Amino acid sequence: MKVSRKVLGAAIGALLAGTVSAYADTIKVGIIGPFSGPFALQGKNFQAGVEAYMALNGKSVKGHDIEVIYRDLPAANPAQSRALAQELVVKDKVQYLGGVYFTPDAMAITPLLKQANVPLVIFNAATSAIMTQSPLVVRTSFTTAQTTTPLGKIAVERGVKKVISAVSDYGPGVDAEVAFKKAFEAAGGQVVEAIRMPLNTNDFSPIMQRIRDSGAEAVFAFLPSGPTTLGFVKAYNETGLKQAGIKFFAPGDLTQESDLPALGDGALGLMTTFHYAVSHDSPENKTFVEAASKAIGGADQLSFPSVGAYDGMHVIYKMIEATDGKQDAQKAVDAVKGLSWTSPRGPVSIDAETRHITENIYLREVTKGADGKTYNKEIQTFPNQKDPGLATQ
Repeated sequence: MKVSRKVLGAAIGALLAGTVSAYADTIKVGIIGPFSGPFALQGKNFQAGVEAYMALNGKSVKGHDIEVIYRDLPAANPAQSRALAQELVVKDKVQYLGGVYFTPDAMAITPLLKQANVPLVIFNAATSAIMTQSPLVVRTSFTTAQTTTPLGKIAVERGVKKVISAVSDYGPGVDAEVAFKKAFEAAGGQVVEAIRMPLNTNDFSPIMQRIRDSGAEAVFAFLPSGPTTLGFVKAYNETGLKQAGIKFFAPGDLTQESDLPALGDGALGLMTTFHYAVSHDSPENKTFVEAASKAIGGADQLSFPSVGAYDGMHVIYKMIEATDGKQDAQKAVDAVKGLSWTSPRGPVSIDAETRHITENIYLREVTKGADGKTYNKEIQTFPNQKDPGLATQ
């Protein structure tokens, strides 16, 4: 059922009249994510991150119990995303929103935040522009510009002068294409062709032929993690591009840990840059992986959305602590500007101006461990990376 803006405004207004100055004994947090459908594993990682944080840090803040309400959004659907957010605010009376896997869905929610007096903590959606849509958005994930930019210099350092890019044709894909091209050309390289693929592309054979015909020495790729990334990397291997010596560079969405068993030895040597690997060597990550593995049913299902959710809950807990149960979205957001902590991924902080996370980006190479399993081995660190994509907004 479509809810008119007038009706929504009246409902939210009535809700706020009774809650904005009151203390809540139970703080409700609404999480929107893909808990069914082709991206369900990513939603399970959201939930694993949330449950791991609550298992390690308790289920209350300053005497206020925390209740998490999940809403399923199986695939990118801005209209449904907005409707789910409205339902969580009006019907379920949540004071905080979190999650959101795809950028178009986050963009659809941002216009509701001010009137609803509710902050949105982004666990995944990775387009830089989301942060410019509302002052009540905080991001604990990453952006594609942030994870991609180091690759331009890395490619040139490894002797590559000509690259073809192939990205999904939506916000994060365009961000990745632009960020890589800028960094690669600044280092002396040339992008000979740029391919933008529809989001629903699942036959990558024609793309692989264009890569082969381009004369490029390497391909730079970005697709949303899930079935599409697995399909693209398998096609790269199966069509002989790897054997032909065409190098492969991508952000870490394309070698997420949950896909590596299916890729097998074909993934060996693939280089990616990313903000998190399950194999990250730190005591904080060891504790996190143990807790999150219990929540999801095994470490082999863990991937990067889990750490975005884990750190997202850390931010939400700090917001609740600062407001002591009152519903005050701006005060909540202001309280976490400049917040810093040690995440399972390494040292992080929330930039006071952009509300985006500052974090290390790691160069990783897919390697086989002593147990015979492939994993992303971190081989270089780019510390304290902000989001270069915000500079172009």
